[in-house]
Amino acid sequence: MFKWTIACLFLLSSSQLNAQTKNDSCSLEISLLTCAPGTDLYSLFGHTGIRIRDRQRGMDVVINYGYFDDSDPLFYFHFTNGIMVYSLEAQTFGDFMTEYEVEHRDVVAQVLNLTCEQKKSLYEALRQNADDKNRFYNYQFYADNCTTRAGKMIAAQCQSFQLENILPDPSPTYRQMIHIYLDRQQQYWPELGIDLLLGSNLDKKPGNEQAIYFLPDYLMVGFDHAHTSRGPLVLRKETLLRFSKITTDKVWLTPVFVFSFLFVVSILLSLIRKVYAQKTLLIFDVVLFSLLGLVGLVMLYVWLFRVDEVCRNNINIVWALPTHLVAVFFLARNPAWLKYYFLITAILSAVLLLGFRWWPQQMNIALVPMLMIIVFRSSHLFLKLNHAKDHQLPGKDPRL
Repeated sequence: MFKWTIACLFLLSSSQLNAQTKNDSCSLEISLLTCAPGTDLYSLFGHTGIRIRDRQRGMDVVINYGYFDDSDPLFYFHFTNGIMVYSLEAQTFGDFMTEYEVEHRDVVAQVLNLTCEQKKSLYEALRQNADDKNRFYNYQFYADNCTTRAGKMIAAQCQSFQLENILPDPSPTYRQMIHIYLDRQQQYWPELGIDLLLGSNLDKKPGNEQAIYFLPDYLMVGFDHAHTSRGPLVLRKETLLRFSKITTDKVWLTPVFVFSFLFVVSILLSLIRKVYAQKTLLIFDVVLFSLLGLVGLVMLYVWLFRVDEVCRNNINIVWALPTHLVAVFFLARNPAWLKYYFLITAILSAVLLLGFRWWPQQMNIALVPMLMIIVFRSSHLFLKLNHAKDHQLPGKDPRL
């Protein structure tokens, strides 16, 4: 399909375009397509495409920069390391629309108010970009994604338009911008995962142009408010697909609910002096700090080894210390240093909790009950280990 559509594009050669008149009577029409968010993780923020249409030649194709090969056996390894190779692909307009119709996702078209020369220039740039040696690029979450590529391709070839400011006052950070989408779709667990792994660089405030070229809806609104010397950039706006919004049941099994429940359970178990309760607490602590250590290890890895900077300077590693993986192996041995380890852990988490609203990195709200769990269990372990040392007989091994 790709080769066929590229062949269609080549039918509209530069020599044929030069034969057209140099005004808007040329038959070439170019539109920006904005697609609503989907349910898959990669589609949660919507999508952008460029439609090239020529009724005289029967050409109607969509170019977009959002294709990737997830069949690569090393895909997830490369994804973790920030090596995400995306590509420009072309497909017929009918095939493109079928995909979004099946997924019940709205599609809006903005027909661009361009001169014939600008259309020819944009078409030629896309044709060259579609070549195998040019169509691949390294995807970056907020700096160079499929919306960025499409928007800047149009801007580069049609430099005569001006973007108006579309940001509110105060302007949002990158993280706040994506939270709007995730909260609207009740994607609380993906939101937690994003907030855990993406560091403080996501809390920068983009400028107006950076925001417009970041997310599909922002690009659409930005083009709605853009002007050229000939008038508005958008000649007309059409809704190609529209689906009624289905009201979904409220999600109750959220991270806040789960972590709050675990916090209450840990308190109740600590109040029970029975042997079974204390054994359950030991298992709880081993699982808790092991998981925290694993999460911290992932945070440290992506901080150090990702090729981009989106996961660096992550304050979450202060509570998800990778060293927890070592500490859990000594819970039953009670070395002298262990009680101080949990004392430091409790203090660090308490400081994070007290300054939760003021840290330069916005932390996920679900971490409030999680930090309370860490403070409570770390404090409990410090007191327990300290008490055990105080009551140890000289020369007596406490494990006997």
